[in-house]
Amino acid sequence: MGSVGAGDNGSAGSVRITNRTVESEVNDDGFDDDPTGYQQLSEIPRKSNRRFYLFACAVLASLNTVLLGYDIGVMSGAIIFIQEDLKITEVQTEVLVGCLSVVSLFGSLVGGRTSDIIGRKWTMASGAMVFQVGVAVMTFADSFQVLMIGRLLTGVGIGIGGVIISVYIAEISPSISRGSLTSFPEIFVNIGILLGYVSNYAFSGLSVHINWRVMLGIGILPSALIGFSLFVIPESPRWLVMQNRVDEARLGAF
Repeated sequence: MGSVGAGDNGSAGSVRITNRTVESEVNDDGFDDDPTGYQQLSEIPRKSNRRFYLFACAVLASLNTVLLGYDIGVMSGAIIFIQEDLKITEVQTEVLVGCLSVVSLFGSLVGGRTSDIIGRKWTMASGAMVFQVGVAVMTFADSFQVLMIGRLLTGVGIGIGGVIISVYIAEISPSISRGSLTSFPEIFVNIGILLGYVSNYAFSGLSVHINWRVMLGIGILPSALIGFSLFVIPESPRWLVMQNRVDEARLGAF
């Protein structure tokens, strides 16, 4: 009898082990009766939506580099009509075109420190607003001096916004997609240059007094989209942590 009991106990133990194995396989497939398994499945659409939202945030933030690309592209054609309309000299033309890179350098120095004070998102917004003012001044300029003021403002705006874009995208992105998303600014620079060339071609048929103003004025559109994006994109979680706003950082983290 003792041997039979031992055999029964052994059989029961093997059955229990087999049941556990089957249960673990079912659990691995995600179709067990445990509600947490269904909760994991329900998170799949949520994760997909968050990936799309992250992609949208990276695209909207990269619009700042469209401003730089557009300005580079559009000035290559607009400067011909500016020379003819405002009767500026060759030296003035060189100064007008070349000063953007120098002024953007000073804007980038300001932007880095500003982003630590007011946040990444609002630093990009500040750069877009300065750029808009500069474009408006250039569009209605009637002399070289006024045109230079607008050009200096646009350079500062591009520098402020441009320096923080890659930092912002890197700080909101998970490590698995950080490399690809931080390449967006470079891509959007080239898109901006292409749009500048398209603008040159599209408006070159207008009168000399109007066409270059329209070419430059169109540059306000990307900066207006940046203003709209402020209602969509989150603040950088890293900056929130630096401000001891940890709970907000957790909510905005991807």
